[in-house]
Amino acid sequence: MAVYPTPHIAATPEDFAKTVLMPGDPLRSKFIAENFLTDAKLINNVRGVQGYTGTYDGHRVSVMASGMGIPSIGIYSYELYNFFGVENIIRIGSTGSINNDVKVRDLVFAMGASTNSAYARQFELPGTFAPIADYGLLKTAIEKADELNVRYHVGNILSSDTFYDAQDDANERWIKMGVLCIEMETAGLYMNAAKAGKKALGMFTVSDHILSGEALSAEERQNSFTQMMEVALKTAASLDL
Repeated sequence: MAVYPTPHIAATPEDFAKTVLMPGDPLRSKFIAENFLTDAKLINNVRGVQGYTGTYDGHRVSVMASGMGIPSIGIYSYELYNFFGVENIIRIGSTGSINNDVKVRDLVFAMGASTNSAYARQFELPGTFAPIADYGLLKTAIEKADELNVRYHVGNILSSDTFYDAQDDANERWIKMGVLCIEMETAGLYMNAAKAGKKALGMFTVSDHILSGEALSAEERQNSFTQMMEVALKTAASLDL
């Protein structure tokens, strides 16, 4: 008996490319499909979480939203990896910087993803798991960013379960550990990829600076995110699948 469609994805494995770009926002998924992909086809719209498959530079690529938070990306990435034959997921999202050298509009590649989530408890490991990116995807993305002359940083980020944290000094503690920025999904994605034997990478545009209070306008955010989308798409198109 087939395990698809799942409760969250009404598609078949053939509908998906082996590499999926995963923004949080369904409307951003639609934007990428309409502005970057050729012959994009809507393959999923369950709960309004839009997924598309098309071609970029002659290579088949899918893009589908993850929603917000580790529980949400945990569901979608698990199903894509384990039920739909997807090999690579590249998360593309926004982030808030907590490092003075990481400026608004910069790109950040998550070499590692610290977290305050309890997501790893399900694996019952005899220790603490360190969620990390696939090195091949990371290396390729950095090469593409260099080709496009994009300013970027590589390092440890925080995937937080809390957007509004009750601890006033929480950010200061992460800053002392060298964490570059905060988002809400990547650690869960990296754990699911590790468990499934698949590959994942998180890349982000700094949309606001938590320390300085600087933030992008809606128009500036769209222009800056376009750079990130191009890096992600060129990375996906370069994969030998």
